[in-house]
Amino acid sequence: MQQINSKGNMDFCIKNIKLADFGRREIELAEDEMTALMALRKAAQGEKPLAAAKIVGCTHVTAQTAVLFETLKVLGAQCRWAACNIYSTQDEVAAALAEQDFPVFAWKGESEDDFWWCIDRCVNVEGWEPNMILDDGGDMTHWIYKKYPHLFKKVKGIVEESITGIHRLHQLSKAGKLCVPAINVNDSVTKQKFDNLYCCRESILDSLKKTTDIMFGGKQVAICGYGEVGKGCSAALKAMGSVVYVTEIDPICALQAWEHMDLMKNGCVVCNMGRSNTEIDVALALIELFNAPEGRYKQDVYLLPKKLDEYVASLHLQTFDAHLTELTDEQAKYMGLSKYGPFKPSYYR
Repeated sequence: MQQINSKGNMDFCIKNIKLADFGRREIELAEDEMTALMALRKAAQGEKPLAAAKIVGCTHVTAQTAVLFETLKVLGAQCRWAACNIYSTQDEVAAALAEQDFPVFAWKGESEDDFWWCIDRCVNVEGWEPNMILDDGGDMTHWIYKKYPHLFKKVKGIVEESITGIHRLHQLSKAGKLCVPAINVNDSVTKQKFDNLYCCRESILDSLKKTTDIMFGGKQVAICGYGEVGKGCSAALKAMGSVVYVTEIDPICALQAWEHMDLMKNGCVVCNMGRSNTEIDVALALIELFNAPEGRYKQDVYLLPKKLDEYVASLHLQTFDAHLTELTDEQAKYMGLSKYGPFKPSYYR
């Protein structure tokens, strides 16, 4: 059944528009926690660095990503959005966005056909063509390549925030099929630390407790993979008193992990650990790609520029009332650095 918001707009597809007030309260709470992104919104809203940007996005639809969507809109962008995960959408948040005339196509529990239909509704619009892509997993990029390749003539670039999506972009690049530049947000330092390590360290416990309502003291836990996410999850579960075992992702360990799934006893808990939030990095990557002079980026995959990575960290520091020491001119000259950064080489992690 087609729904309509209080302003008469019908350009959305969600579970229930009547949940909008509840969703708006959740978004406002998220704004209080996402101080760096709100600082960027305040600092850049007058400049409108994304004026004329038409962004099509496929990410989680949650209170946190809603803060990102609305920030992009404040910075001048037009956006259309679908969910990258059929289970993670907060229906009340989707309703709050739809009530504010935000074209969002997502609801919790989509079928696979629903999933692709929602993505198509974002792209296949009369009189509107995207010039930027924001992706989490590569599905939006894949769909446009498959169904609407002509749209890439106007697309300035892709911003991808997941390791899966980055792998897919590198495959396109190696095959000579990547026809626009892309920024890899996943491997930025602030994303790796704040999101993969620190945020996942907390969200793993929150998710497991809400889902299972069991104690983890004394439980035997196998962590498959020991990257930043694995490190954070291991530390959190160890602190809860769990006995933690770690496997890594070479082919032999991957095979062993799969065999163990089949041998698990009744009552075992299996969970997949995704990401929490990386919205500030995404916003800056979109601004960088959209405003980059012609020729700065080729048809390849790039890391978030180090200067922007450090700017993200500086915005977080402001919220803690922390003050950086500034180099003197003499110190900067001795160290061979600019007083204003970047302070680390691009390969620093």
